[in-house]
Amino acid sequence: MAVTIVEALLLGLLQGLTEFLPISSSAHLRMAGPFLSGGDPGAAFTAVVQIGTEAAVLLYFRKDIWRIATAWLGAFAGRASQNEEQRADTRMGWLIIIGTLPIAILGVLLKDSIETNLRSLYITATMLIGFGLLLGLADRIGAKRIPLSKLSWRDGLIFGFAQAMALVPGVSRSGGTITAGLLLGYTREAAARYSFLLAIPAVLASGFYQLLRYWSEFTADLALPTLVATLTAFVSGYGVIMVFLRLVSSHGYGVFVVYRVALGLLLLGLLAQGVITA
Repeated sequence: MAVTIVEALLLGLLQGLTEFLPISSSAHLRMAGPFLSGGDPGAAFTAVVQIGTEAAVLLYFRKDIWRIATAWLGAFAGRASQNEEQRADTRMGWLIIIGTLPIAILGVLLKDSIETNLRSLYITATMLIGFGLLLGLADRIGAKRIPLSKLSWRDGLIFGFAQAMALVPGVSRSGGTITAGLLLGYTREAAARYSFLLAIPAVLASGFYQLLRYWSEFTADLALPTLVATLTAFVSGYGVIMVFLRLVSSHGYGVFVVYRVALGLLLLGLLAQGVITA
């Protein structure tokens, strides 16, 4: 893979703008690949650049993360007593761990397919359209009554399996978890916040694993564009989080549904015309 600095800036911006919206950042990066001078940037590049957007999550939710982590570690270490808020934070810590298990297990089992066959643009287009329509249905029929504080163990695991479906480009990590949350009756804001928190361990683990795995390939020519893309993704991603969380509390996901379907159809058209290859 050879990515220029300009392309790295564009890919980082694309990652930051799409990671937290239910439109699949991996699909956008995968679609951008054929138009780059070096072709598809690859799963490793995508995973490492995602560290930038997850760093934005860490910064934005730093108070929540610190509160949850300290409460969980305190309970794990056998702290004698906790107040109601600390018990709730400890429980959320366990829910995040349990919700992370599906993507961790399936990510290892399906690693080869994720980096090869599942990156077909035909699959990406199908997932964009299919899961876009499912998101629209969920937003229409979901009760939107349950707050995040009422998240159950069963629902936390369902969220986790929904997140694991995002191993396929086009599904969208936030789109999958938000869709599941809406179908389960959670509010838009609750589904979005848990989606962000749930993504932290999975994306960071994936990014650092890929970084170590392909460390020998990160030459000076590759390391600098990757760093540029990651920093760009961090800055743009932080801005998107602030806007998105305010937006979802009062608006539906209709615009994202239309965008996903239109993008999927456009991709199928480009493939059919031979403009790009799968």
